[in-house]
Amino acid sequence: MADSIVHPVNSTRADTRPFALSGRAKIGVLFGLLYVVYASLQLDVTWTRFTAGLVHAGNFLGRMFPPNFDRHALLVKGLGESLEIAVLASVLGVALALPFGLLGARNLMPTWVSWPARTVVAVCRALHPVIVAILFVKAVGFGALAGILALTVASIGFIGKLFTEAIEEISLKQVEAVRATGANFACLIIFSVLPQVFARFIGFCTYQFDSNLRNSTMVGIVGAGGIGGTLFSAFQRFDYDFVCAILLSIITLIMLGEFLANIIRRIFIDNISVSELFKWSTAQRDSQVNKVTQ
Repeated sequence: MADSIVHPVNSTRADTRPFALSGRAKIGVLFGLLYVVYASLQLDVTWTRFTAGLVHAGNFLGRMFPPNFDRHALLVKGLGESLEIAVLASVLGVALALPFGLLGARNLMPTWVSWPARTVVAVCRALHPVIVAILFVKAVGFGALAGILALTVASIGFIGKLFTEAIEEISLKQVEAVRATGANFACLIIFSVLPQVFARFIGFCTYQFDSNLRNSTMVGIVGAGGIGGTLFSAFQRFDYDFVCAILLSIITLIMLGEFLANIIRRIFIDNISVSELFKWSTAQRDSQVNKVTQ
């Protein structure tokens, strides 16, 4: 009797395929592959062009090295302007995204309030920052102001959406507990909502600053300030050794921004002071040296 019970179960397990596709899924995959082939033919994506591009890329890289840092004053000025654009756009974007993110939360706000706020956030997220920068260049003229406004709009779209989603995932028990004390709406937000989303919000802000730092080096291509204009001019002059110097400087700036973002996350999320942070870094470096010597 025991064998007759165990045998069907084992046969069922043997016939089960965890990654098996249904008939409709197989048809969908087939149509997807056919569309990839069709799109490649329509866009003239061929292996011949790819191999020829590798040859051109090799020649281009050969002309980029060694990098030329002779015009370091122009390089530092462009990088400084890009950094300023990123900082101002991040501060303004976060400050404006907070009310939109709060108003867009459907678990705290009525529908007639949340949907307009979510629409504004969606519109800010709909266009690429370069396209928005072109619009602001036409509106306010060439310069850093257009870049700041463009990246501010991008920050509202990104931070507003993520902040809204974070608020909608909070536990409403804390909200009801604070509301039961007779607290007003501002105290309700400060003492029940923000503590639950603060860690994620810091992560959102640091990521947005990193994104604005990268985009600030790109909006200058359309005349919105920053190192992008210098990079575009160097490409037009076929000054490829200076292009390499600009690209290496941009990579260094982005790496420094990532390092700063990690420090901010450790201070605000892990509650580590600046002195403890440097002590931890020194202790970690000593432990790594001891491992190498051993």
